Amino acid sequence: MASEPLSGAETRRYARHLVLKGMGGGGQQALKAGRVLVVGAGGLGSPAIAYLAGAGVGRLGIVDPDVVSLSNLQRQVIHTDARIGSPKVFSAEAALKALNPFVTVRPYHRKLEEEIAADLFADYDVILDGTDNFDTRYLANRVAVAQGKPLISSALAQWEGQVSVFDPAHGAPCYQCIFPEAPAPGLAPSCSEAGVIGPLPGVIGSMMAVEAVKLITGAGAALRGEMLIYDALY
Repeated sequence: MASEPLSGAETRRYARHLVLKGMGGGGQQALKAGRVLVVGAGGLGSPAIAYLAGAGVGRLGIVDPDVVSLSNLQRQVIHTDARIGSPKVFSAEAALKALNPFVTVRPYHRKLEEEIAADLFADYDVILDGTDNFDTRYLANRVAVAQGKPLISSALAQWEGQVSVFDPAHGAPCYQCIFPEAPAPGLAPSCSEAGVIGPLPGVIGSMMAVEAVKLITGAGAALRGEMLIYDALY
């Protein structure tokens, strides 16, 4: 997808990318033309979308039905105390516009559901899934596979996180290939049930952003067919 040349302000903004081996001007142009959809603006989505906006991804879509709550702020640092009660997608939009006015943000204040998923995914190149809902995870996987688009998916549990790139169009397995069915009740408790250390989502969400940048620019080797597991406690 073609993009307009970088402006003088963009050239200064992305100066560290422009001199970076494996990125350069071509990579930054690719980021500017890139379109990333982030499902979930919570613990994983917050750092991912912040770093993707900072990196200069041209269009960021954010899907989330929830509002900011006080208990979110221990880890979801894109949101603020003043925006408690606001929809997370609009809180995220405000943060990203303040960070990088060159990025287009499309907030979708609703749950990802079957009737909208295909049309929504069609407008994006890369999908990031940072949800803690298995129905949404499997839906995102089905639609991404059907459209031949890479799905970067992560999960958190207390002190541990994982991230992988599910991309059958390029020889990697899909999410449901690895996890054929959701775990039995109680085996994968949510963060609200089991807790999560505050900085952990930042670590894993930032890794998701790195993988998205690599997919868009073609730099390095993405985590296709591999899962990175990070144990923060040990």
